[in-house]
Amino acid sequence: MLMKDIAAQRRLFALALLLVATAASGPVFAAEAPTATIAEGRVAGAWEKGLRVFRGIPYAAPPVGERRWRPPAPAVKWEGVHEARTFGPDCVQPSYPAASVYFEPPRPMSEDCLTLNVWAPERADGAPVIVWIHGGALQFGSSASPMYDGAQFAKRGVVFVSINYRLGVLGWFAHPALSVESADGVSGNYGLLDQIAALRWVRRNIGVFGGDPANVTVMGESAGALSITYLLASPRAKGVFAKAIVQSPNMRAVPHLRGAAFGMPSAEATGAAFASSMGAADLAALRRADPKALVAAGQRARFIAQPVVDGAVVPGQLVDIFDRGDQAKIPVLAGFNSGEVRSQRALVPPTPADAATYEAEIARRFGDLAPAFLRLYPSSDMDESPVAATRDAVYGWATERLVRQQARAGQSAYLYLFDHCYAAARARGLCAFHASELPFAFGVAGRPLGLPNWPMPAGEEDRALARQMIGYWAAFAAHGIPSADGAPAWPAYGEAENFMRFGARPAAERDMLPGMFELQEEIMQRRRRAGEQWFLNRSPLERQRLVD
Repeated sequence: MLMKDIAAQRRLFALALLLVATAASGPVFAAEAPTATIAEGRVAGAWEKGLRVFRGIPYAAPPVGERRWRPPAPAVKWEGVHEARTFGPDCVQPSYPAASVYFEPPRPMSEDCLTLNVWAPERADGAPVIVWIHGGALQFGSSASPMYDGAQFAKRGVVFVSINYRLGVLGWFAHPALSVESADGVSGNYGLLDQIAALRWVRRNIGVFGGDPANVTVMGESAGALSITYLLASPRAKGVFAKAIVQSPNMRAVPHLRGAAFGMPSAEATGAAFASSMGAADLAALRRADPKALVAAGQRARFIAQPVVDGAVVPGQLVDIFDRGDQAKIPVLAGFNSGEVRSQRALVPPTPADAATYEAEIARRFGDLAPAFLRLYPSSDMDESPVAATRDAVYGWATERLVRQQARAGQSAYLYLFDHCYAAARARGLCAFHASELPFAFGVAGRPLGLPNWPMPAGEEDRALARQMIGYWAAFAAHGIPSADGAPAWPAYGEAENFMRFGARPAAERDMLPGMFELQEEIMQRRRRAGEQWFLNRSPLERQRLVD
């Protein structure tokens, strides 16, 4: 009964929005709208500049009430036509600080948030498909962000899908009692299971929108890229996508469901401590709690939204899975930005008082690796060296490791470095900052997006680079080989360690940041053998505080 009531409320909400739009702009006739019949029922979208656009389609049952902290269930079927012209609500989450470059004006939020959106060419038939997984540290973000408009991809012949998934404590909470009630004896990873459910929905339904279910590329940035690395590693995601675009991933150690590992308590112990802090006597009490109150409590408790090694959904640490060759053997396009942590200064160590202090600290922390470290990150530039070292420890090493291992597995693998410093970013000291490639990858550079703090690229040079980048991305989704009109050929990584540098214009080069990968890999291997978290070039205590 609860599911039917929610479905009815959704239809009434969509109808109310449609009536408001009709009153403002004149009659709207259902016959004019593009429609599609999916497994759950009929949906009606909107025509937008020759594209068929459907928003807010439920891909799973609402994860509310007794469904909170359970794997996603199939969406409830409906009768009649489901109006799919407006985005579904964001998943419940905190707000970015108002001054953050990533701040967006607030949108409606709900725990009932498992929806997706589709942009399709008018006459698509067997078209390549991209499924976008948004970033935001697994606790922020939404498919409704104006940055993630799929129209430019659809204009290039791609059926583009963007999804919501559960965030924060509602998406990544593990607890012994949840594990007991699970058929697999596990808990946590609900956000990852949502992503897998969305990909299965795409496999079942994308054909009616003109997409090819056998040619699906997952694409994500930051936490979305992290999610994709886990999709590559998860047996539950086997066969539901064919290629991956991975923008600024990391490969840190994550907690085990049971038992401390790499300096972290078990995920179940963390969940039990959180439940105790809420004063909840049992799961029933936790499931009755207001979702916004849970998220706020998670913020106060410094709950870390992250995958959990449970042996089922996530069978091991990423580095171990890839080292064994157990990941999905598919083509990848992956990269990172030269100024990643310029917008993530909390990750960067404080600047030492002088060069001698810096060199002494590096010697203390890295021992026999200190000379190699100082060659890459010298004391002669103590403003930039800590920024570059942090970028490489978090993003650069992980990205090149992913590309190397897919190439080693015999797959086409393409590496890029986004190195474009456009005027608005330069003025803010944010050259090539974390996520700054997004307006280019989505082809929206130079367009007003309503993001108050984002330094938007606006010049003709920026628009030209955006056309080329989205061209590479769309071609990779279509054929597995990135190419763009009027742009250089992009060779696969291979033995020559080829990569594409996206500066003011694309340039194909070799051996990105010589010596970086080898140094960071050795640091990781030593810390892994010592049972330490290898994330960031800090002391074990400092690393854990930052992850926390």
